[in-house]
Amino acid sequence: MKVKIKKLHIDAKVPTYGTEDAACFDICALNDGHIAYHYATTFSTGLVFEIPKGYGMFLYPRSGLAFKYGLRLANSVAVIDADYRGELLIRLHNDAYELGFRVRAGDRIAQARIEKVEKVEFELAEELSVTERNDKGIGSTGL
Repeated sequence: MKVKIKKLHIDAKVPTYGTEDAACFDICALNDGHIAYHYATTFSTGLVFEIPKGYGMFLYPRSGLAFKYGLRLANSVAVIDADYRGELLIRLHNDAYELGFRVRAGDRIAQARIEKVEKVEFELAEELSVTERNDKGIGSTGL
């Protein structure tokens, strides 16, 4: 699949895959920034994506930043719709690194993938099928 991107700034980095078998491509920060403890900071990417109709782009935290420094996307998983044509901005929240965290321009700060999305039709029903779990509630399958 080919996806068109537009660079809004000469220093914006085109996304790349870290390895041949990587499930997601990396998104880099365009600007430097500091994320204070228990705060969030927004980073520009300098990129606009033309996501094909019938697809969406889903952004996830980078595993290394989450495990080592407690950084995550402020909205957990970001969803970019096919009709959005604005700049991709990444907002990172610092959950754990008490000294704050310094991001430098060019750092990989998020990962993303483009996935097919299907529209669903909702049908009102008087009854739903019964399952073994049924309505036992959250956590009913154990830890």
